[in-house]
Amino acid sequence: MFEGLSDRLDRSFKILKGQGRITEINVAESVKEIRKALIEADVSYKIAKDFTNRIKEKALGEHVLQAVKPGELMVKIVHEELAGLMGGEQVDIDTKGNPAVILIAGLQGSGKTTFAAKLANYLKSKKGRQPMLVAGDVYRPAAINQLKVLGEQIGVEVYTEEGSKDPVNIARNAVKHAKEYGKNIVIVDTAGRLAIDEEMMAEIHAIKGAINPQEILFVVDSMTGQDAVNTAKAFNDLLDFDGVVLTKLDGDTRGGAALTIKSVVNKPIKFVGIGEKMDAIDLFHPSRMADRILGMGDIVTLVEKAQEQFDEEEARKLQKKIAKNQFNFDDFLKQIKQIKKMGNVKDLMGMIPGMGKAIKGVDLEDDAFKGIEAIIYSMTPDERQNPKLLNGSRRKRIARGSGSDIQEVNRLIKQFAETSKMMRMMSSGGGKNMMRMLQGQGARGGR
Repeated sequence: MFEGLSDRLDRSFKILKGQGRITEINVAESVKEIRKALIEADVSYKIAKDFTNRIKEKALGEHVLQAVKPGELMVKIVHEELAGLMGGEQVDIDTKGNPAVILIAGLQGSGKTTFAAKLANYLKSKKGRQPMLVAGDVYRPAAINQLKVLGEQIGVEVYTEEGSKDPVNIARNAVKHAKEYGKNIVIVDTAGRLAIDEEMMAEIHAIKGAINPQEILFVVDSMTGQDAVNTAKAFNDLLDFDGVVLTKLDGDTRGGAALTIKSVVNKPIKFVGIGEKMDAIDLFHPSRMADRILGMGDIVTLVEKAQEQFDEEEARKLQKKIAKNQFNFDDFLKQIKQIKKMGNVKDLMGMIPGMGKAIKGVDLEDDAFKGIEAIIYSMTPDERQNPKLLNGSRRKRIARGSGSDIQEVNRLIKQFAETSKMMRMMSSGGGKNMMRMLQGQGARGGR
């Protein structure tokens, strides 16, 4: 995500490294590189120029921070400006109303239908609401079936009117149906086109007038860059939508749409799509995204994702097992499953400060744990519960059963033993034993 932009910005900051103080000359050189980075990221020249002018003005006016290293000061200023460019504060979706009506709009191929289902899943699982999806795309072949399949997958009702070709009437009837059957959120999927045309715009405008939605979300493929921004402007002029949804953000190495759409339409980015799965949807936090672009990670989002999978009762049971030295491979498998539920492995690692550069170019698939799971599943139930049974002959059998080398099996068992030991020390001593061990290592290293 935004890999090209991150690399170029990093190079621009290096210009100031080793400089004793910020001067107009070295600032101008760094700012020029930042402007180039933004233009290469498919940001319009005007926005890039205005952005870098603000940075230059701030950098030269920061007299109170003269003690700070120039490179660090520039990163701070660019971070603030990036966050501001993308909206500043996170803006939530409006779900007031009974039912609250949310209208989804955008071009064909932008991912509207998939997003509609993801949003329904988010509101149901995270907000405890009772959503209903409405199949308002009566033109695209299989659009209704696609929404039905997704609705069944997430356990959400999909309202359809077989044979009807009037999306305005379908939307109006769907809202009545939702009131009758106690659904408090109505999400209306609409038809897209391959390009903006008068017929499409008139139809979506008519739907808006018929159902008076609390929220209109414009869905756009972030990988289309400035085209996405131009399309957003055309839709906003007609619909005056409430927020933007950027899909396929995980595949966007440039970031032009995310960086400029807010300044063009003056509407916040509310959600981003980061994968195909139904839970692959995130609220958009401008400051956190600026962190990621500048290689600072996104530890807050990582913690939030972990907390979503955290079960207090299970955690208590696990802590007792660790304290009694009973942590086994079955427990290890449960931890792996929890991590996998958090999302794409490479994306999660990129949220750890400093890890973005370390894993650049490394191919980490969603099934990164596949080899580890194969080895553990090749163990008998007794072996998983009592790792001490794993002698040489058993390890050879496990290697054959999992299609692994004996070295891989030995490595996993060794790592498991070390992890168990560390977890036990942290659990039993409240971290004191670990601190003692680290202090001892430090003392030996100093001699």
